[in-house]
Formats: sequence, C-alpha cells, structure tokens
Amino acid sequence: MLVVPPVVSLNTSEPVLKVVSKKSELFRATENKPRVATAVVYCEANFGEIDGKTANGLIRRSEKYKILSVIDSKKAGLDTGMVLDDKPNAIPICRDLADALEQAGSVPDFFIFGMAPSSGMLSKHERGIVLEAMSHGMNIVNGLHEFLNDDPVFAAACIASKVTILDVRKPRSKKDLHLFSGRIAEVTCPVIAVLGTDCAIGKRTTANIITNALNESGIKTVMIGTGQTGLIQGARYGVALDAVPSQFCAGELEATIVEAFENESPDVIVVEGQGALSHPAFSTTSFILRGSCPNGVVLQHAPGRSVRCDFENMAMPTPASEINLIETFADTKIIGLTINHEQMNDIEVGAAITKYEQELGIPVTDALTRSPKRLLEMVLAAFPLLKEKPAVSA
Repeated sequence: MLVVPPVVSLNTSEPVLKVVSKKSELFRATENKPRVATAVVYCEANFGEIDGKTANGLIRRSEKYKILSVIDSKKAGLDTGMVLDDKPNAIPICRDLADALEQAGSVPDFFIFGMAPSSGMLSKHERGIVLEAMSHGMNIVNGLHEFLNDDPVFAAACIASKVTILDVRKPRSKKDLHLFSGRIAEVTCPVIAVLGTDCAIGKRTTANIITNALNESGIKTVMIGTGQTGLIQGARYGVALDAVPSQFCAGELEATIVEAFENESPDVIVVEGQGALSHPAFSTTSFILRGSCPNGVVLQHAPGRSVRCDFENMAMPTPASEINLIETFADTKIIGLTINHEQMNDIEVGAAITKYEQELGIPVTDALTRSPKRLLEMVLAAFPLLKEKPAVSA
C-alpha cells in the first residue's frame, strides 16, 4: 500500500513542495513562490501508443508533476495534446534529452520513464539515457518492475549526482504487507471498479474521468490507484498490485480502500482496474474483485481491437462474455460499458454505443469523446441514493 502526501494544484496559491538533491531534504516547502516539481517524460517511439500509456496518462492528467515535454524522436516537433486527443496543450515532443533540456531552459526536477513495456525492464540503451539524465542532476521516476535502487550502477550514480530514484512499483517489506481481513465490509459507501476486456485499454483514464465527474457534481469521490501510472499521476491512495506477492494482493488493496474510507469519508470510492479477468497473462483483476468487493463495475472495451494487446493469436472477448465472467466470479453487477475509440471514427463510436446498449441493456458511453455527464448518469442510475449527496454537500 502506498499513501503519498496530498497533491497541490498548479493554480493554487498555497506553498508547494520542491524536490531537491538527495544530499539535502528530498522535499522542502517554498515559502514565497508557488511551485510543483517539473519533469520531462521519456517515451521514445511509443508516445500515443499502447506501450506509452504512462506518458499518455501523464499528459492527460498530472497532479504531482508539471510536465514540460515528452521525448520521442519519431514525433518530435508535435504537440502532445494534438497527438493524443486532437487538442493542443502546449506541451511539446522533443527529439532527445538535449532537446528537452534546451526547451526547458533549466534542468527539470525529474526524468520520468514513461513507457510500460511487457518485459518491465530497461534496455541497454535506456539504461544509458536514464544515467545521462541523472548526470544532469535530474531525479528519476521509474515505474518498471526493475528496481533501479537495487542496481549498484544506479545506486552509485545517485551518490555521484546527488539525486534520488523513486521505484514506484517496489512493494513494502513482507512483514508490513496486509492479508485480507474482511474489513472491506466496514466501507459503507459504494465501491466502483473500472475493469476491462484487455490490458492497456483505458481503464485508468475512465476511472479518473468518473472520479472528476462525481466530485464536480458534489459527490465526494476518492480514486484508488492500482498501477504505476496512477501513482505517478498523483493518486493519494494506491498500490502497484502487479508487484505485490499474490498472497497479499487482496489484503493490500483492502487495506488502502479502508484507509481511504476512514481518512476521507467519501461518498464513492472508484478503483482502477488492471488487465482483464479473462486474460490468462494477468491475475490482477481477480485480486481487485476480491480485495475491493465492488458494489458495481464499469467495463471498458475497445470494439476496434480484434486481438489482445501483445498477443496476436488471442482474440478479444465480447463485452457480454466478460460481463458474464465477472458477475459469475464476484458478487457484483456491471453498471455500464465504456468505449475505447482506438481505430474508430465518431460515427462508428456512436453506432457501437447504440449496439451495446441494445444488446446488454446497460448504459454505454465513450469517456473521452462524450460528455462526462453520461458517466455521472451511469453511476446515479446504479446508486440512486447518491442523488441526494449534492444537496447535502451544498
């Protein structure tokens, strides 16, 4: 379980935290000048692609870091917002680290490795790039399964350059991990898990949009991160489940949900999904269903995807089959379907929404191309008592 300090909006007038070298304090409050830590994101040849999901997510939402640029020589010169969503955001794509440093005008606080390759490891070339960033005085955010603090070369580089490495996925010591206890029954607000029919299909993005839509309507909602990208983005509560020993996965998730419930007194808790229950390469969805015991599930599906990500011989399941599997495996219900519109135009998205609503009898929308109000309506239809919350909050 990972609990990080509350994040600060870029627009706030409150003092914020500045990351400095390892030799001094890692976090020091600035008294006069509001500031958040700056970062460049490395995503060579993968920005906007499936393996670039960490970089993609940070461009769409980053509470913890001010993203200055993305490094990807294949798309250098483009605007990151235009690449992802056809909406400019003035965050450029740079050809290499030197270009990123030149455009930044000063050394950023962090170098974030923004890719999630299936190997979970750095290549020889990537090791060199990370070490180069450290030599410039940049702290490192590493979301891979390879823990760089355990590598003697990187440990020595930390000392030489007076920087730090944050291994986001590294779990706590086994003696500090939680087993499932049943305390999830103490969580009395609705718990909604956002699951999917495949990996890298947009579950985290949809979970973020649902959380924001509920909060903006006056329904206090807390999101639980379950992967490295959500934690890097700034999720206050979460655990990188795929790096936790399986015996403790359900318990670690349960413990962080209970802690969020006790600390925040939310009206709703949204849990980010991982992988897919039907996918043989992932077990995390089963732990999410066991550990969170969700009252409802929003399922994410990509109609334009014919085969599983990274598994060309494995056909995608239908939403109906995944729904049947989830509702058989766990005591929960699917409250809606969300569409990942990759390889689809707007007309095709609209047709898919109509088709699945007729086939499945549940609300269907696209979280990115349709109004967030549709997600709000989806949740309120499943949990009508929440309709009273805005009046209470007001």
